[in-house]
Amino acid sequence: MGHRLQSITPLSSCWTGIHTRPSCPSKLNSRKSKNMEEIDDFQVVVGDQESVEKKKSAIRAVGPAKLQVIADFDATLTKYWINGQRGHSSHGLLQQENSEFNIKRQQLHNYYHPLEISPTIPIEEKTKLMEEWWGKTHALLIEGGLTYDAIRKSVSNARIAFREGVAELFELLEEKDVPVLIFSAGLADIIEEVLRQKLHRSFKNIEIVSNRMVFDDDGHLLAFKGKTIHVLNKNEHALDMAAPLHDRFGEVDGPPVDCSLMKKRTNVLLLGDHIGDLGMSDGLSYETRITVGFLNDNVKESLESYRGAFDVVYLNDAPICCTFKEPLANLIS
Repeated sequence: MGHRLQSITPLSSCWTGIHTRPSCPSKLNSRKSKNMEEIDDFQVVVGDQESVEKKKSAIRAVGPAKLQVIADFDATLTKYWINGQRGHSSHGLLQQENSEFNIKRQQLHNYYHPLEISPTIPIEEKTKLMEEWWGKTHALLIEGGLTYDAIRKSVSNARIAFREGVAELFELLEEKDVPVLIFSAGLADIIEEVLRQKLHRSFKNIEIVSNRMVFDDDGHLLAFKGKTIHVLNKNEHALDMAAPLHDRFGEVDGPPVDCSLMKKRTNVLLLGDHIGDLGMSDGLSYETRITVGFLNDNVKESLESYRGAFDVVYLNDAPICCTFKEPLANLIS
């Protein structure tokens, strides 16, 4: 199963599975019959430390001008658990004024979600099903008369919050002029509103690649813009859907993404909470990629597959404040 487990590191050591310190716990070999209950006491798993060190050196050698960050939104930048309850996703938080349409969207979820996670449906067939699901959901939002005011209220009432340290991470990347692409199969307008309400500022280096709405002057949803982005095509092939934050209100903090320039940034730091998020860099001919996975739930059952897929795995809804600021500063300094 890919890389063998080389080190499991406490959160307080700030990515010390990569920057080894004497205080780190002794290395654990995945072949040993280690009591998996002890995993809950740790926060960071590094699969192949030597490989990660080589990747870090390669990224550091050419500097931040060649780096881009690709991040999933839900349960990656946002918390998985909030006050003991599962946090809302950017799509799941939306409540239309007409509750009949909330019920209809939930019925679609109940039908299509098992198909989404089914291991027996061929990818071609599943892709068509996902396009069908997203299309029907978007049609219900239009038919139900969604307004931007409903989006504001939904975000305000939602159980959603960023991981500790996300704002500081964005500030560091902005300072170093490193672009951040937030990929989501949800709704860009909701993600922007979450950023606006929860972080109270925008960032000129952030682009959102997600489904975008078109509203009339009174804030009523008219249509969706461009191609549909769903869970199976959320990658850099969809870069033409990228847009700076807040462009609907004329508050653009930077020029639209230049796809040709992004493709020249051939070093990638990829953040995701599902193994499928590794596909977000598909379409990009990268030279060096460091992948960071957030394993928020079912840790014992999923750790083996996550540590084989990602370079670094953070467990149990770990905050970003310790996990990224110091090592990322070292990486792009």
